[in-house]
Amino acid sequence: MDEQRATAPDPGAATDMAAFVALLGELRAWAGLPSYRALAKRVGPLMRPAREVSPFTVVDAFKEGRRRLDLDLVLAIVRALDVPEADVPRWREACVRVHGPTRTGGSAGVLRQLPADLATFTGREEELKRLLEECAPAGDGPATTVVVSAIEGMGGVGKTQLAVHAAHALVRAGRYREMQLYVNLRGFDPEHPPADPADVLDGLLRQLGVPPQQVPQGLDERAAMFRDRIHGRDVLLLLDNAAGEEQVRDLIPATPTCLVLVTSRRSLAALDGAALHVLDVFAPGEALDLLSRIAGADRVGAEPGAAAEIAALCGQLPLAVSLVAARLRSRPTWTLEHVARLLRQDGAHSVAPRNRHLWTAFDLSHDGLPADTARLFRLLGLQPGHSFTARAAAALAGVPEPEAAAALELLLDEHLVQELGQDSYALHDLLRAYAARRAETDEPGRDREAAQDRLLGWYLHTAESASRAVEPRPLPPTLPTLPGEPEPLTFASGAAALEWYDGQRDNLSAVVDRAAVTARHELCLRLSVALMGCYRLRRDWEPWQVSGEAGLAAARAVGDLAWTGRLLNGLGTLRDERGAYDESKPLYLEAVELGRELDDPALEAMSLSNLGVVGNFTRDFALAERSLKASLELNRRHGNVRSMTITLCNLGIMLEETGRDLEALDTYTEALTHARTLDSPLYVGVLQSNVGDTNIRLGRFTEAAEHLTESLALLREAGSRQDEANALSWLARAHEGLGDTGAAREALADALTIYEELDAPEAADVRARLGKG
Repeated sequence: MDEQRATAPDPGAATDMAAFVALLGELRAWAGLPSYRALAKRVGPLMRPAREVSPFTVVDAFKEGRRRLDLDLVLAIVRALDVPEADVPRWREACVRVHGPTRTGGSAGVLRQLPADLATFTGREEELKRLLEECAPAGDGPATTVVVSAIEGMGGVGKTQLAVHAAHALVRAGRYREMQLYVNLRGFDPEHPPADPADVLDGLLRQLGVPPQQVPQGLDERAAMFRDRIHGRDVLLLLDNAAGEEQVRDLIPATPTCLVLVTSRRSLAALDGAALHVLDVFAPGEALDLLSRIAGADRVGAEPGAAAEIAALCGQLPLAVSLVAARLRSRPTWTLEHVARLLRQDGAHSVAPRNRHLWTAFDLSHDGLPADTARLFRLLGLQPGHSFTARAAAALAGVPEPEAAAALELLLDEHLVQELGQDSYALHDLLRAYAARRAETDEPGRDREAAQDRLLGWYLHTAESASRAVEPRPLPPTLPTLPGEPEPLTFASGAAALEWYDGQRDNLSAVVDRAAVTARHELCLRLSVALMGCYRLRRDWEPWQVSGEAGLAAARAVGDLAWTGRLLNGLGTLRDERGAYDESKPLYLEAVELGRELDDPALEAMSLSNLGVVGNFTRDFALAERSLKASLELNRRHGNVRSMTITLCNLGIMLEETGRDLEALDTYTEALTHARTLDSPLYVGVLQSNVGDTNIRLGRFTEAAEHLTESLALLREAGSRQDEANALSWLARAHEGLGDTGAAREALADALTIYEELDAPEAADVRARLGKG
């Protein structure tokens, strides 16, 4: 073994995923080529938590062409292959490295979330040293408790910058490289309440790869699942702008491998086990260092008295100092004495005395901007969401996107805007309140309303574009594009549309809310309808509920009974998805009556079809058959192909459940014919799977395999992983029926990989099936 160890593969040699997988294979050879079955038995107890691991799951880790690997599984395999514990961190680091930086804005796997570290970070040496020392385990042994560091201080004092800088320093030093999570808890947002911990946990669990249907409903259950998913992982969690300890308590993991950094303007002394850092304004020397760093050391050195006065007039507050320094940098002919004189004057707005110099600093930065850039900055105070893109900024200002992007670059230089990631920006909440106030005083009311109309219109038209890519859902006639409104985004696939939705999820909720509270009823109802497909596929129950109720109220407000009925159906579908069939049934019945009252056969048919779904789920098959056949008759009479396709699919399910497989096959086949005319990979893929599954029960294995193979390509295009895994599981049964056990096991192994990634309950059944072979 000593000789073998001398020639063990070096994980540092892996330059990409393919090379890393090849090195895993070399490591297995170095360990004497244990069988995958034997290796799986060793791996299971080494997982966190320990569990049974299928040999095929282990096999999959060694397959060429992998795009991602489960880090916990890799480390368990490395340990099972007798790698010394001291060398395991090198394999961890290599595995993380070959996955590359993860994009910001996706639904799952968004694990590199730290905001950018500012090059102008200055001072705070003692605070930074203490923070970093706290993150090191006490003594020589490993940490035994989770490290929680809370940074407190007034707004603008630099809490977030210190936390972000410390986090980047730790990552550069090799700590917490597996995962860095960032959450803005919005504890002091001028327009929105603090983030609900339950909603925060929902988002974190989705980012950790938990399928939406597996996310529990209650706060305690979500917190427990989050602790379980984080357990044993090398994670840094930055909770920014906390309203208080109650908002934070349920978000803290229990594993000692994690670090939690919390920032807040309030005391967090009641947070158990937290090390508190009370951040004050800069010392005079630190304030001068920051002024020099941004404005230039030569200029500060040439007028030391004026520089000291500027720092004092800024109250030594880092945010104010950085803004004034940025103004100096962009005005090379200004003297420091001139700036000090400006700061001595009161600002243009009456503010509380303790904020007077801060707001004067804001005025100085704002008033020195080019007119168009200053206008954009003011209008950004009207943005309803918590972040924005260049195109959203262009919509607010009614200018071309390149012009808005150039203005944002200038605002970044002036420290008036923060960059969160690629094409993602935000305002410090103090600056946001200031921008909104300046918009109120400097922008005519009609211009403020027009800016919001353009922004909300752009979000609506992009949401409608996403809806059309996700599924062929009927939409209300769209509102006209306004002058100055940018072109909406377009999406090549449903998966691309869902990726946009994932990145804009919180902003979209804020946009719907803004449309509702400002009585933009036509916008509100259309947004609610357009987002319904994304809500359903992402299983975003809470946003769907709020948006659906807002849309329904808007439809009632404008007297649009047809879309009132459709929104009733949407809220009914939401309740069906959550298993509340006793609540959905009256909504559908009301919608049926509206359809009949309006002589709207499409609405009536849709509502009857949904009643049939309730019958299927509650096993009231008499209700299901009666409702579905009535819906089908209406759809055939009026040629509503989409509704007919959905109704036929639901009818096929009812026929299957009542043992009428031949009728079910005919019904699915007719539905598939209609689905092919709708240009929907999702619809066609699901129906192909249903046809394949029914053929299996009828013993027609060749036909089943053909349909299921075709369905797989379509479901992958649509991005529906659960449906893809279901099709693979059924395809395995078709191969078994044809006597091709090798192909069956390969399909099952692929299905198991997806089910395990989704943490789906079907995984247990697939493992059992594989174990029988």
